[in-house]
Amino acid sequence: MLIVRSPLRISLGGGGTDLPSYYEKFQSNFIAAAIDKYVYVAINKPFDKGIFLKYSKQEECSSIDEIKHPLIRECLRIMDLGNPQIEISSMADIPAGTGLGSSGSFTTALLKGLHEFFKMDISKEKIAELACRVEIEVLGDPVGKQDQYISALGGIKSFQIDQSGKVSHRELELRRDTRAQLEKNLLLFFTGITRRASTILSDQKLRANDTLMQMNLHHTKLLGLKSQKSLEEGNLIQFAQLLSEQWEQKRSRTPSSTSEAIDLAFRKGIDSGAYGGKLIGAGGGGFLLFYCEEKSMLRAAMSDLGLEEVNFSFDQVGTEILSK
Repeated sequence: MLIVRSPLRISLGGGGTDLPSYYEKFQSNFIAAAIDKYVYVAINKPFDKGIFLKYSKQEECSSIDEIKHPLIRECLRIMDLGNPQIEISSMADIPAGTGLGSSGSFTTALLKGLHEFFKMDISKEKIAELACRVEIEVLGDPVGKQDQYISALGGIKSFQIDQSGKVSHRELELRRDTRAQLEKNLLLFFTGITRRASTILSDQKLRANDTLMQMNLHHTKLLGLKSQKSLEEGNLIQFAQLLSEQWEQKRSRTPSSTSEAIDLAFRKGIDSGAYGGKLIGAGGGGFLLFYCEEKSMLRAAMSDLGLEEVNFSFDQVGTEILSK
């Protein structure tokens, strides 16, 4: 049995500019970090002929066309494997629909696993490119390229997407103490709410030509560039404040990204010692991220609201084979 894993991610700056509706006009710039929470995919050759799938549901199919899971179906199609005799199972450390990029992580893990299983070489950049093609071009999901690339590559990276869709990237030049302080002082709290990112991102896609939407995303991109500069200079208080500014931009351009409960939790976090924070991902639920140095009051406040903390570190490897 072959087992592969891909990391989930947290967005640190410029989120929303990675959608085609924006970068095809204005180019994109964003920063993201892979974390040590993973999506796992196991692939095996069963004794019986057919395609056997185990995720939140189970499927037994004789052909690719019968597969109901869209990502699995289209990944198998794009690799032109015919109707293979295969068993595919998946699980994750964090539930889907929580803003940490699980769909992109699953797709990169599956594509890496299929290439390894059928003895085909593929680079990490190509994995990300194929994953984007499946999700954005084939399935038409209103998602960006952030999740697939940071999941495949790992690390804490700056990305640029030009108007043709070409992605370039580099690892942020962080001092060792800066990286350590980030891992120590960035805290994730689960709101208890799950949602489909595509529902929220569809609104941004539909309003792509709206002047106010474009101005908002221009400013978000600028905040992302400022965040990158703050991180590389080791100015983490300023970085934290920029997180809050980005969250305000997100709330402004997509009101459905928040709720009374999320707004209350965010205000409580700031009032309890956090220098800044934001809701991770498209919004509407998922995880609140705060930067906080004196953490006891923040943790108590979130606990009082029923929010569970999830500890994490950064992942430096990206999509990888665990066993084969």
